Amino acid sequence: MKLQLVTLAGVKHDQDVYEVILPTAEGEIAVFPDHEPLVTLAVPGAIGVRETKDAPDSEMEYFAISGGIIEVSGRTVRVLVDEAESSEEIAEEESRAALARAEELRDNAGDQLEREKAMQLIDRHSVRLKVAELRRRKRR
Repeated sequence: MKLQLVTLAGVKHDQDVYEVILPTAEGEIAVFPDHEPLVTLAVPGAIGVRETKDAPDSEMEYFAISGGIIEVSGRTVRVLVDEAESSEEIAEEESRAALARAEELRDNAGDQLEREKAMQLIDRHSVRLKVAELRRRKRR
């Protein structure tokens, strides 16, 4: 099946894959070839991609996403998000520092709007760190 990961900046990933693990509001779902048609919301989280049926977990590719829309139809999985980063693009120390700053913003928020913005940043950087951790495990 074809996975298309599309961001506001353009196509991030477009290739044939065997399995895609997607973060949804109801929890993670795995999509395989010939999956039932589906349209659902993607939540901030990690997308896991297995290129071939025989590929071990250590060869999976991961992307951090900010949330968006998932469409499964025919032999295509299309994920539309504002932004997505592959595990190789994530600078772990920068993400750790950004998470600390976001937590400080949350703790010092003057109103609910500032708190919500800080929580969105916390979600974003937490996901990035999760994907970086998955990359480290993959290397072992």
